[in-house]
Amino acid sequence: MESGAPTWLVAGLGNPGPRYARTRHNIGWLALDALAVEPFREERRFEAAVSRADGAWLVKPATFMNLSGVAVRAVADFYKIPHERVLVVLDDAALPFGRLRIRPSGSAGSHNGLESVLVHFATADVPRLRMGIGSPPPPLTLHDYVLAPFTPEEQAPLAAVLDRSAGAIRVILKNGLAAAMNEFNKEGL
Repeated sequence: MESGAPTWLVAGLGNPGPRYARTRHNIGWLALDALAVEPFREERRFEAAVSRADGAWLVKPATFMNLSGVAVRAVADFYKIPHERVLVVLDDAALPFGRLRIRPSGSAGSHNGLESVLVHFATADVPRLRMGIGSPPPPLTLHDYVLAPFTPEEQAPLAAVLDRSAGAIRVILKNGLAAAMNEFNKEGL
């Protein structure tokens, strides 16, 4: 971690409950599970599960996807972490499965969870790690696709994708966004 810099908050977006545990929409939570070195503990005051890794706070909002900003902002405010040190990890159906894209800012696109975070911080300058889940095959709607579990064909490479995302997060925490973007914003796995 950069010397003297405030700590990071890494927020994995997803939905609580066993029904959503291994769905595409919860890939942000799965990425944090791959990164965490201690178990997540429920923190009712934040409406989230919290852990630590590499000097950063890890947060899995329990507010459901569309209200993710409530929990993320509560944790950031409590630990006095500025929005530019809040990394949001989320699914992206516009990216091929396994592709990572790191950005320091931007719009939410059609992602309601990211939109909630941006609204609660009142800025688009919130870093994010988008994890490609691929687009829905016909006749599935985007809603049904993101809430469906990974296919058997996706299960095998999923572990490598999660390891790669954890590696990207570690690079962000240690060397910053630019270094991670140079290393991980490439095609393929």
